[in-house]
Amino acid sequence: MPWFKDPLHFLDSVQAMARESNSLDILTDDAASAQLFRQARGTRPGSHVDLPWLDVDKAFLVAVNKLPGDDTAIALDYRTDHTDPRVVASDFWTDPRICSWREVTPTFSALVGAFGL
Repeated sequence: MPWFKDPLHFLDSVQAMARESNSLDILTDDAASAQLFRQARGTRPGSHVDLPWLDVDKAFLVAVNKLPGDDTAIALDYRTDHTDPRVVASDFWTDPRICSWREVTPTFSALVGAFGL
């Protein structure tokens, strides 16, 4: 992700991923934070959420900022596929006034292949 300038902490357990992903709910429930971080709930009637917004009802964080306050994250985005989700990451560097969620790879398996795992 060439736009990343801050170090990341890759979460190493399902419990850590669930704990960090809970923060998405907290931020989305606050209207100002939801707008700043471009997070919404796609499960609300009549709502459609697509990039550069993150649908927090269909996202799971797998990496977060290593340093407090950096506001960086990588998420599995299950809007595209329930078995091989798209990988997205936050971007505050392109426009520091607001977060945009950008595609890293179209599928998780593509990310694993890119890392040679």
